[in-house]
Amino acid sequence: MAGGKETPRQKMIGMMYLVLTALLALNVSKSILDAFVAIEENIQISNENEFTRGQEKYEDLKEVSEDKSMKDLQDKAKKLMVTVSDIDRITAIRIKLIDDLKIEILTACGEDITTVGTEKSIIFKAYDTNEPLKPIRMKLEHVQGMDKYDEAMHIIIGEDIKNPTGKGVELWKSYNGYRKELTSLIASSVIIEKGMKPYNFKAPEINSYKDMKDLSKQVDKAIESSNVAQDDKEAIKKIYISLTKSERSTVHDVANVHWIGKTFDHTPVVAAIASLSSLQKEILTARADAVSLIRSRVGGGEYSFNKIMALAYGPDLANNGDDIEVQVLMAAYDSDKQPEVTVQGGTVSEIRDGKGFIRMKASGSSEMTLKGTITIKNKSGVSKIENWEKNIKIMKPMGTVSLPELNVLYIGYPNKVDGVASGYDQTILSGKGVSLTKSGQYWIGSPAKVKECTITVSGKSSVTNKTASLGTFKFRVSRLPDPSLYWGAAKDGEKGSRNETRLFAKYPPEIPLNATFSIKSWELSIPGAPGAPPKGSGNTLSPQAISLLKQAKPGSVIGFMTTVVGPDGVLRKKGGAFTL
Repeated sequence: MAGGKETPRQKMIGMMYLVLTALLALNVSKSILDAFVAIEENIQISNENEFTRGQEKYEDLKEVSEDKSMKDLQDKAKKLMVTVSDIDRITAIRIKLIDDLKIEILTACGEDITTVGTEKSIIFKAYDTNEPLKPIRMKLEHVQGMDKYDEAMHIIIGEDIKNPTGKGVELWKSYNGYRKELTSLIASSVIIEKGMKPYNFKAPEINSYKDMKDLSKQVDKAIESSNVAQDDKEAIKKIYISLTKSERSTVHDVANVHWIGKTFDHTPVVAAIASLSSLQKEILTARADAVSLIRSRVGGGEYSFNKIMALAYGPDLANNGDDIEVQVLMAAYDSDKQPEVTVQGGTVSEIRDGKGFIRMKASGSSEMTLKGTITIKNKSGVSKIENWEKNIKIMKPMGTVSLPELNVLYIGYPNKVDGVASGYDQTILSGKGVSLTKSGQYWIGSPAKVKECTITVSGKSSVTNKTASLGTFKFRVSRLPDPSLYWGAAKDGEKGSRNETRLFAKYPPEIPLNATFSIKSWELSIPGAPGAPPKGSGNTLSPQAISLLKQAKPGSVIGFMTTVVGPDGVLRKKGGAFTL
């Protein structure tokens, strides 16, 4: 068959081979069809469960609306029953629309849908107007032409998977319309107090999104632009997303395929029925979630609890003699539904007994703030998220060694003072005979011209807002000690270098004060040097002085007499002798 002239017999064999290949490609294996039948059965069971879940909340709310012993709750429940009735009305319309589509497809396939409830009938339980929310109960294992697909395609899609013209167009519009109507009803059903603005949700038409994160962001934006009650936001978001499908997608390299075409193109009849039942399940689930939320507005156990514990809360910082207040309460939680806890910048070590345990190192100079969220789910599985925040006062552990004989403050010098009020998160210093100002982590003490001053240490608790005096300490007041004179790197009395040209006045290492002195004037004395001693201002020697130093004999002792000034503004005469 690759080339050359073929005989009539060879041509016939080749054609039969092509036909057989096509038939095999079109034939869907029985195991796959049986799988669709099983899927449809499971979906129908789920539909019944979702109907029952919603119906339980409906009956519960109805019971409250008819209970005359609870007048306030009864009036509220009656108003909410109107909304629930509207929800059931729009839900029934969609359930009936999809059931009618199933019947039309089966009829087009030549199946018997008139016989109901027998051992071999497809329709196990027909649509009941008394229970309009319950889909028709089918047994697809009795469908004769399970692998037929032309009929479903023609009825639902039409001819073009990109631009459907069949009954699927109505289905798509109705499904999206249900999403809009349902979420709007939920938002507007909140009973408001007099003078409050009515709540509403301007449901958008979101049928295109990159991923679930993008979809979530679009829904959040729509909710924030509407007036939705805080407690309804998560539930409305969950319901809206559950009923949202991407309208266009690429299927087998074919771009811009409509969801209807993607879902029902070349789909066996049993698979088409299963897909339609799946839509009914999504609708019934959304209805159950909506009725559960509305029922919770009347109170009475939307959240389940099976454990209780005593909790006591009080100040995180206290000292002997402080007045404190402790709040004690009973907390309830569901041991089968532990909360979800998050913390910013850390990890949750454990979740048990209805609490999240966060273990971490304390850090910070004065206060540590922890933030995060805690999430619990109600009986319907709707998440309730709350923010939490905890402030912790950080105490700085330290020990102190004092030398009473060296307690001295210098006049005209920015004396650094550090005080610690153990057991308090704030330290306050006050003085007599000395002014104290806070500068960074230290205080700056500026004593008056007295012989002695005192500093008092007080502690303040930001929790109780109380201040306590913890001790008073005496300090001697003294003028700054005189600095030493340096010629270059050589100190007074040491060997100097005739090449040095600058003088310095500063404290030697044994005086641990950070005081700066400047030289106002100087005079050089060299034994045997002719003429008047050279003089100058500042700390740099004049050319005359440098020339004389170079002429001096080795071993000569030269002297400097300077006038220096320190941070206290006092002028000091300071001399120094150096050996060449």
